[in-house]
Amino acid sequence: MPVLQLDGLTTNYRTVRGWVKAAEDVSFEVEKGEALGLVGESGCGKTTVALSILKILPSGARIRHGKIIFDGRDLVPLSDSEMRKIRWKGISIVFQGAMNALNPVFKVGDQIVEAIRLHEDVSKGDAMRRAESLLELVGVEPSRVNNYPHEFSGGMRQRALIAMALASNPQLLIADEPGTALDVIVQAQVLKLMRSLKEKLGLSMIMISHDLSIVAEVCEKVAIMYAGHLVEYGSIEAIFKEPLHPYTQGLLGAFPGIKGERRKLTSIPGQPPDLLAPPAACRFHPRCPYVMDICKKEKPLLEKAGSGDHYVACYLY
Repeated sequence: MPVLQLDGLTTNYRTVRGWVKAAEDVSFEVEKGEALGLVGESGCGKTTVALSILKILPSGARIRHGKIIFDGRDLVPLSDSEMRKIRWKGISIVFQGAMNALNPVFKVGDQIVEAIRLHEDVSKGDAMRRAESLLELVGVEPSRVNNYPHEFSGGMRQRALIAMALASNPQLLIADEPGTALDVIVQAQVLKLMRSLKEKLGLSMIMISHDLSIVAEVCEKVAIMYAGHLVEYGSIEAIFKEPLHPYTQGLLGAFPGIKGERRKLTSIPGQPPDLLAPPAACRFHPRCPYVMDICKKEKPLLEKAGSGDHYVACYLY
């Protein structure tokens, strides 16, 4: 049985102009010990899906319908007090932007200790010793528990946040843009760390990114989102070798390769849609080079196509 299964998750934001359709009818699953990459351009609904899973949405946001099955239990109807028992111990998250995620006036060790003691009945001394071992696990000198966040580099802050997320031994770790604001060398070190932790601890993981090359380093599966919809879903190998959806093809075409013949990078024409009033039927059709009449009239379903467990929502297939 999957650790996490989303079935038709629909989350909208209420504004003075109406409901923003941020994530609609999103369905995927994450097996034990598996990493899934959730990929798409900014504003496509990736972070909304993550916040929905943990039920830490901002005021005005609502899960309109759908199921979030974690460890055999639907999280959607649970109360805040019930969800508090699941956050960190069952599902934890590394938020985007390590530079600003830690409290600048508290020592890093004290912040990890707080996360531990909030969910477990342990003494402060035991929690501090565990904080030291967690920092060591993520490649930070244990003695740095007594340092403040400003004394850490960007990469070390990201590692400290990962240590904090692992404080209560969660089954599922969500990493929201773990490479943001890091240079490519440090980014590569963080990705290597996450891959190592996944293998060492048997973690299930959801990695959110706009960069397919980043998720390819860590994940076995990838889900492509566009304008709140899931448009393609499958193994990393299938998506890279046989991208089916025109949007996925556009994403891959925009990345340079270091192998093969030199080629001109392509771009996707147009702009992402306004999610207050998104295009009818297929949301990608105003930008699609292969658009057909049916694309403007009926929403395509996510159906099996290509080889293996490869799914696409497109009338071309």
